[in-house]
Amino acid sequence: MLKKITPLILTYNEAPNIERTVQALKWAKQIVVIDSYSTDETLEILFSYSQIKVFQRKFDTHTQQWNFGLEQVESEWVLSLDADYIITDELIAEIAALPVNERVNGYVARFKYCIVGKPLRGTLLPPRQVLFRKVKAIYIDDGHTQLLQLTGKSAMLSNYIHHDDRKPLSRWLWAQDRYMVIESKKLLETPASELSLGDRIRKQKIIAPFIILFYCLIIKGGILDGWHGWYYAFQRVLAEILLSIRLIEAEKFKT
Repeated sequence: MLKKITPLILTYNEAPNIERTVQALKWAKQIVVIDSYSTDETLEILFSYSQIKVFQRKFDTHTQQWNFGLEQVESEWVLSLDADYIITDELIAEIAALPVNERVNGYVARFKYCIVGKPLRGTLLPPRQVLFRKVKAIYIDDGHTQLLQLTGKSAMLSNYIHHDDRKPLSRWLWAQDRYMVIESKKLLETPASELSLGDRIRKQKIIAPFIILFYCLIIKGGILDGWHGWYYAFQRVLAEILLSIRLIEAEKFKT
């Protein structure tokens, strides 16, 4: 199975992360990277690996970037990864042993969120379709991010991907604020009947940050992860506060 797969990664100034991600992909014959004109050491790191093929494209949306990446993949299967995703040895072994099943066109993976390498007990990250047949898939917009639209049946992988983002806080804040502008637009323009319960709560602005704090620390057990769990909880609360501010701004600051 591994010989039929090309990992596909998007990058923009991912020097703190990309080497760990690529190191776990040494089994791949070719890795396709779509870079949004990084200005740090990302390209230098990528060019040090002979199996990596880099394409540069100015970023407009995640959807357009991913679909451009799919066009560059030549293999039957694609493994789509963010630049801070680490494929564990257990997951690699599971993928290598996947049976041939013409009815299954994609596989969904769950995540363990890591703080400087320590996996947490829980995460808000939902499972994601990461492994799929190229000809059966296309990306579509979904708020600040993208959603893979897959034709056919999917199956769930047993092992986890580690999400371990080590970029500085300033970069995290920049990205979250940009995401929340798009997310607030989605929440305000989508009819309430079409929003999930979580999105309806987020749209209320006031209670969502407190619910997230309780959920991360108590429901997901983050309080047992020490300072790593508190750090993650504070990150998610801050992201929800940014969203609340953007919602208020969009509703009240209209000109």
